[in-house]
Amino acid sequence: MHLWMQFHELNRNLLDKLSDPGFWGSIVYGCLKIGLLLIGAKIIISVGSAAFARLFSNRAVRMDARRTRTLTVLSTNVLRYVVYFFVIMTILEQLDFPIKSLLAGAGIVGLAIGFGAQSLIRDVITGFFIILEDQFAVGDLIQTGNYRGTVEAIGLRITTIRAWTGEVHIIPNGRITDVTNFSKANSLAVIDVGVAYEENLDRVFETLKEVLKKAQEEMPSIVGEPQVLGVQNFGPSEVIIRVTADCKPTENIPVARELRRRIKLAFDEKGIEIPYPKQVMISPSVDGKGNPVSTEG
Repeated sequence: MHLWMQFHELNRNLLDKLSDPGFWGSIVYGCLKIGLLLIGAKIIISVGSAAFARLFSNRAVRMDARRTRTLTVLSTNVLRYVVYFFVIMTILEQLDFPIKSLLAGAGIVGLAIGFGAQSLIRDVITGFFIILEDQFAVGDLIQTGNYRGTVEAIGLRITTIRAWTGEVHIIPNGRITDVTNFSKANSLAVIDVGVAYEENLDRVFETLKEVLKKAQEEMPSIVGEPQVLGVQNFGPSEVIIRVTADCKPTENIPVARELRRRIKLAFDEKGIEIPYPKQVMISPSVDGKGNPVSTEG
């Protein structure tokens, strides 16, 4: 009976509150305020991101495009974390949560799990040194461990790498130890060209030099004078000649493909043979009835 009376009293209080216009007015006001806070947060993040991009791209700062993109993305991420933290705290305060006791409790919990957060701290510290030492930047082609691809983002905790086949690798910064950066220095295109043993090598060298000289003039990716190094090896049916070209970072593969195309066209034009496996079929002579005919005199 006592429990029934308590339930009846609670139900009556709830109905009184739901029928109170002031209650619904406070809910609408709170929702409106929360919505305005979220919209304001979006605006602050957008304006801050544009401001960071303009700041780091300013000529007075004197940073290259790689580092500009990296610092812009990182600064935007940090700004997003800070803004959303304050928005969440403000929303909780609007909902009458005890913020002070909540923060105090969070501090106690933080001490309790501090030893378990060592990997997180390591990720943040490693990310800081990656950016400080300019080990790699957004847009660089790198390889770390078994992952190879283009850096899409560097955060305080993780780095995002996209492979050339489309896969996106999300790697904690603490696991990034050995890094190979293919975008910091010029790359070298190496082409091995096979010609028949019967060809005049001096004529082949002259043709290759003509092709390389024209390619250097027409291809901005080639930054140095291409070289015909000479005979690299002897194959079963060809003499292998090595050609190199100094290229812009990560441009060596497309340059090598284009040079192979140009060399093939030039060899066809000059009649220089590129040997390939062949089979020669010898059939005996036959008469009109299909019988073998002797060729001996």
